[in-house]
Amino acid sequence: MPKRRKTRSTPAIRTDGPRRLAERPLPQDGTPRVEAVRPGEPKRRGRLARSVTVNLAESPLAWLHARGMVSARQFDAGEALRRDYELSQLGPRVTMQWDAPPQGKVPRGAPRIADPHGGQIAAKARFDGAIDALGPGLADIAWRVLCAGEGLKAAEGALGWPARAGKLVLSLALDRLADHYRLPGD
Repeated sequence: MPKRRKTRSTPAIRTDGPRRLAERPLPQDGTPRVEAVRPGEPKRRGRLARSVTVNLAESPLAWLHARGMVSARQFDAGEALRRDYELSQLGPRVTMQWDAPPQGKVPRGAPRIADPHGGQIAAKARFDGAIDALGPGLADIAWRVLCAGEGLKAAEGALGWPARAGKLVLSLALDRLADHYRLPGD
């Protein structure tokens, strides 16, 4: 009888509306617990193993909120900061500018800076005010997790912090943001 070669198959990814769901086996002792026989149906020695469905499109803040690690007030404060960040269009541009090329005798050169509209200016002012209210220590973790979408572990590593310190500092930052945005609650 020929030996079977063990192969790893990637779990099936299904879309459920705006969510991207994937079935992931739970690890045991730092190693994968099972190998998928068929996508979406992990087995181990003939019995189903424990697995978890993961939303690949979920933000780190939503993940913490879904597990009860941040309060609803903290979640709303973090979402308000992220909304202001995105509305002010402060993030890097990741696509090409598809404007039509200049026609005729129009001076060529560097493109004009787009005129920001009132909503964009107001969002930038709100974002800057919130970041100033956080201060330099709390603004770093808040920007990384809430605006850039980094996970807590990645943010802790980038800031040179010990493990599990990010959750405590992020909690303090979210409380201060909630006070800044004058959200009701605690």
